[in-house]
Amino acid sequence: MTATHPNDIEFRRVVKRYGAVTAVTGIDLAVPRGAFVALLGPSGCGKTTCLRMIGGFEQPSEGEVLIRGEAMTGVPPYRRPVNMVFQHYALFPHLDVSANVAYGLKQMRPRIETGEIARRVAEALEMVRLDGFGGRRIHELSGGQQQRVALARALVNRPAVLLLDEPLAALDKKLRTAMQIELQSLQRNLGITFVLVTHDQEEALSMSDLVCVMNAGRIVQMATPREIYDRPADLFVADFVGKTNILDASVVASGRARLADGSMVAVAPSDRVGAATVAIRPEAIRLARKAAGDLTGTVTNRIFLGATAEYAVRVPGVGDLLVTADHHATSKSDLIEPGEAVALTFDPGAALVFPARSSA
Repeated sequence: MTATHPNDIEFRRVVKRYGAVTAVTGIDLAVPRGAFVALLGPSGCGKTTCLRMIGGFEQPSEGEVLIRGEAMTGVPPYRRPVNMVFQHYALFPHLDVSANVAYGLKQMRPRIETGEIARRVAEALEMVRLDGFGGRRIHELSGGQQQRVALARALVNRPAVLLLDEPLAALDKKLRTAMQIELQSLQRNLGITFVLVTHDQEEALSMSDLVCVMNAGRIVQMATPREIYDRPADLFVADFVGKTNILDASVVASGRARLADGSMVAVAPSDRVGAATVAIRPEAIRLARKAAGDLTGTVTNRIFLGATAEYAVRVPGVGDLLVTADHHATSKSDLIEPGEAVALTFDPGAALVFPARSSA
């Protein structure tokens, strides 16, 4: 492998078919060395197929997959500098923790000396903060500890790339958040390229350096989490990543649009004029009692979330809008009650303009 190659992974016009079904359509992809990349998209978008082609569990129908500059066509999984952590961990219940972690090392040829295996297993367990757990059985571990054993087993072979197939899906929310932080720290400390497959937008945005949003077998946008969220490439990305309000509108001039009820609102500048779709994040809408605003409506529902509250606001002629407000945005610290009239104001430039849904 060419260790100095700038990209650890490349897809060149990759197509994957299963009979008459095309799962991946002409993908070009470059993953820089040492990056943490999330493949994000709905079920059936092709993200897991891409992960399996990197790992060697599937072969492209067309195109090439390269790892550190070398084509992987026909190269089996065990000959690639890649390891994978599966969603259900795939640990061996009849082996203790150390034996699970050592399993891959014992399969390597030429054989590794027993002392070296023990040293590397201990190093890997310390890396995932499980030193002292080597003699435990798998059933004696919590879900988070089992996930760490799976990580140690994948890292002990010192791969160039670690593939993560929704590894946190089986964990509860609190443990999942803790493991997200641990995975980030581990990746930064090791400098290994991580490729994470997930359908959880929050997970992708919070953990990765780059997010690759996929839909219908294609890459729609690959960018930093901030850019994906603030400047989505199209309406699909805007709608899929995070929460957003989608409104039919007509752009009358750059920066100005008329909504369905006739209201004029400020939108992000664009070259589009005429029928359009406007997308605006809930937190970009300011909500207030008895004040002038871009729109007026009535609160129909409120969900209290502690530091923030989510409001459903019905705007006649426009529809229902979701608004996220902190306590300072709601008349000091008072929560607005369902049934109250409110005024809504958009942050300047926060309403993004896309092609009209009927013509998209």
